[in-house]
Amino acid sequence: MRLLVIEDEPDLLSLMGRAFERGGFVVDIASDLAQAAECLAIGRYDLLILDLNLPDGDGLSLLRQLRTRGSQLPVLVLTARDGVEDRVTGLDTGADDYLVKPFHITELNARIRALLRRPDAALGITLDLGNLVLDTKSRQVAAKAATVAMSVREVALLELLMRRQGAVVPRDLLEQGLYSFDSELGSNAMEVLVHEVRRKLAGADPTVCIHTVRGAGYLLADGG
Repeated sequence: MRLLVIEDEPDLLSLMGRAFERGGFVVDIASDLAQAAECLAIGRYDLLILDLNLPDGDGLSLLRQLRTRGSQLPVLVLTARDGVEDRVTGLDTGADDYLVKPFHITELNARIRALLRRPDAALGITLDLGNLVLDTKSRQVAAKAATVAMSVREVALLELLMRRQGAVVPRDLLEQGLYSFDSELGSNAMEVLVHEVRRKLAGADPTVCIHTVRGAGYLLADGG
């Protein structure tokens, strides 16, 4: 899952970035409205975290534009504006949640998970296919109830495939969900990642298999 964080405080960005990556999220960062517009024009995101006091304007203007265009992208406003009227304005403008600074990172993570568990959003509690189970909160994978050790990115790949189980997932869609704009992506990075996930799953004797659909992408299916 991919997040866009619009925030201009470097220390806060560093804190959130580390926490989100540990949680299995891919994170893109914009420090002002102009950069945010560029990211939104070319990236596909599961959730937007939006500061309001930005160097080139008010974050509410971006939120208003998104909702006017009909975007249903979940937006969590993260701001120092703590008045009741500020909260009401943010929510009425189209924010899905509103958190005031300073905040505790565990609460922010919980609010993100709650937003992504809403109907048609990205995050469920557990995903399962055949004898394979992925807990999206603990980021644990198990086959036949035995834990399968995987890296953060390997779990993220498996999650993307499990959410689209039985359907071919295009390579570019996987890359967008797994790598930020700042990532240095080798030409065979996806093949290497898929190979590692297959290898680790094979050791757990799962009933599912990742199929390569040449020229199209990858398919996760249960072989029974």
